[in-house]
Amino acid sequence: MAYRRTPAVQARLDAQREAVLQSAVGLLAERGYGGCTMAAVADRAGIATGSLYQHFANKAELSVQLFRRVVTREMAAVNAAVALRDTPRRRIAAVVETFAARALRAPRLAYALLVEPADAVVDAERLVFRRAFRDVIATEIAAAVAAGELPEQDPVLTAAALVGAVGEALAGPLAAEPSEPGPGPAESQPAESQPAEPRPADAQRAATAQRATTEVVPALVSFTLRALGGRDDSDA
Repeated sequence: MAYRRTPAVQARLDAQREAVLQSAVGLLAERGYGGCTMAAVADRAGIATGSLYQHFANKAELSVQLFRRVVTREMAAVNAAVALRDTPRRRIAAVVETFAARALRAPRLAYALLVEPADAVVDAERLVFRRAFRDVIATEIAAAVAAGELPEQDPVLTAAALVGAVGEALAGPLAAEPSEPGPGPAESQPAESQPAEPRPADAQRAATAQRATTEVVPALVSFTLRALGGRDDSDA
């Protein structure tokens, strides 16, 4: 007779899997895919490495689930921003503004999502990710064309070009982000020994993100609206 997990056992495993994914997101934001080894994720989650294999067969499977977790969050943020705008052009601008601003506020995580070398399965997920953003933009382009706000064009082709351009434009600022991987288990210090003042790298990271957000995001929104053939608000 095959063993069947009790509801209590299944609930414990589900909670452990959720803790693993949350820990992996934290590591990804600090160290990228290179730092998300099975051992490092297990250590961050507070479980044995062997226990991690109860949930994920290997790092590739973990990476795919991790990627989907973060992308789902980013898509939710974009869709929420789009829902607050009242015209197709403003909704298109909201997609670019929200995505770019969130990427620049969490550059190490965004770099991992967009361009960091990773397993082939992650590259396949990136294609799905880009197509999802393309489809959101394409829907709004089609609506704007139908409303006479934009000239006739292929919504899917234009949206795909915009997604590629925005991703390429962000790659430079994200790659320039000062990297300072978080301490490994052996390097961790007790809380009372941690310095009270922010580390220099933290201050530099915050300044870089603020400058990039102030300069890059408005430029990308302006570029997007001009590329569509519409009138940028700054033209008024």
